[in-house]
Amino acid sequence: MLQELRIRNLAVIENISVHFHPGFHVLTGETGAGKSIVIDALALAAGGRGSADMIRHGSDRADIEALFDLPHHHPAWDTLERLGVEADREDGLVIRRELQSQGKSSARINGQNVTLSMLRELGEHLVNIHGQHEHQSLLRIERHLDWLDLFAGEEMAKHKNAYRAVFHNYQAVSRERRELEEKSRQGMQMLDLYRFQLEEISSARLMPGEDESIGDEKRKLTHAEKLSESVNEAFEHLYGDKGLSAISRALSRLQDIAQVDPSILGPLVEQLQSAYYSVEDAAFQLRDYRENIEFNPQRLAQIEDRLDLIHSLKRKYGETVEDILVYQTKIQSETEQLENRDDLLRELADKEEGLLQDLRARAELLSSIRRDAARVLASRIEQELSDLQMNRSVFEVKLTAGALSVNGTDSAEFLLSTNPGEPPKPLGKIASGGEMSRVMLALKAIFARIDEIPVLVFDEVDTGVSGRAAQAVAEKLSILSRYCQVFSITHLPQVACMADHQYEINKKVTGDERTQTSVTELKPDERVEELARMLGGVEVTEKTRHHAQEMLALAERQKNA
Repeated sequence: MLQELRIRNLAVIENISVHFHPGFHVLTGETGAGKSIVIDALALAAGGRGSADMIRHGSDRADIEALFDLPHHHPAWDTLERLGVEADREDGLVIRRELQSQGKSSARINGQNVTLSMLRELGEHLVNIHGQHEHQSLLRIERHLDWLDLFAGEEMAKHKNAYRAVFHNYQAVSRERRELEEKSRQGMQMLDLYRFQLEEISSARLMPGEDESIGDEKRKLTHAEKLSESVNEAFEHLYGDKGLSAISRALSRLQDIAQVDPSILGPLVEQLQSAYYSVEDAAFQLRDYRENIEFNPQRLAQIEDRLDLIHSLKRKYGETVEDILVYQTKIQSETEQLENRDDLLRELADKEEGLLQDLRARAELLSSIRRDAARVLASRIEQELSDLQMNRSVFEVKLTAGALSVNGTDSAEFLLSTNPGEPPKPLGKIASGGEMSRVMLALKAIFARIDEIPVLVFDEVDTGVSGRAAQAVAEKLSILSRYCQVFSITHLPQVACMADHQYEINKKVTGDERTQTSVTELKPDERVEELARMLGGVEVTEKTRHHAQEMLALAERQKNA
């Protein structure tokens, strides 16, 4: 549920913080007081689009913060985990949205920056807003099948997921077959070239890193004479009179007199001994290296020929030996496909046909489940409409078969007839806004128990209804609030009196000639006064107050019943 909503510098709202409760809430007040701005703020917190025009005049930014309390199993937590947003299910969910006068917008979830698309994806699990002129989800025919499948429940979800797995496999096999057919037409011209290239690369017998290793060998062979002269000269210097012999003589002299001043000369003797052994080891290593220096013009010529071959292959097939070997693997696979294309095509075609038959059978199962669900849904909606004083309405879920798609072969459309004798028509052709509002309310009365959206908002959904129909709408909203938190902007006292909590939206002009909107949760006696205003208009009398008290008392009895 929505626990708290804070709004700063949004339109005529300067700074408000409103606490909410479980159950049915109504927002009432004079026309133009700013009731819809509160709903706009909630829509922004759920990822709705905003603009700099919404910022209060004279301010450089607007801030909206919403605190939600959700059960551990709610799908919003899984969505956050998939989006990579850290959230503790033991804590509340805090959403903050900021609009800047430069046109920029930012969003945070539990203090972590998120994109607007991420916030919108989360918001779909948190808030569902319906306005008097906005029945998008109801009028969008492409959503009707989703609604029907949602109503069909776990059996549909299980078979639909299985169908989609086969469908995606079918698409992959079909795509592979088409690509192979296209390659076959183009590739036949390339087959001889591929065979020549494979022969050229294979005959070279390349080894990964070979060019680097024989390049090192080439450098040694090319400079073998210079290497030998320099190493031999270095060995003679180390091993001759100026090397080890000189160090040995110096060490012998120091050892003779080290006892005279052991504190100074002792460590020097140890240093010279260490130096002697180090120089001796270096000299022996130079000697061994000198003996292994190779003078081999024939091997050098072989290496140069090998490097010329590798460089030639690099110019054709890749910058490195590894690139050449990768290219070899690629054209080897394409060559095998081309050489075995007929067998592969037959294999893919058989696999595609088998998947197609499986898909058709699974699609028919989905259609069967949908036909059953459509009958039940239509009956349920007609019952809900009857509760809403549309008791002679006929609701129909029209299923139309088409080509295989990710959803099967069906498309669905909701049809309605509100007048006896008239055939059901698409919802978009229903003229009455009041009827449309009640149809939407009937749908939500059913789906609120299924879709797990915790906050349901109706922006003057009761527009166009009055009398007993208005009372029926009020009762339906109250029943809905047992399954989710319901908010409604209303001008009808019949709806307002059925609410569990009532908030008055009031607009006033301050001393500095600025318009400012406030939101106040009404106490019982304040509710009587506000209902009396809704009943009597400008002048509130004792009679209207008494009428308001009666309405509240009657509403309480109805809710308890």
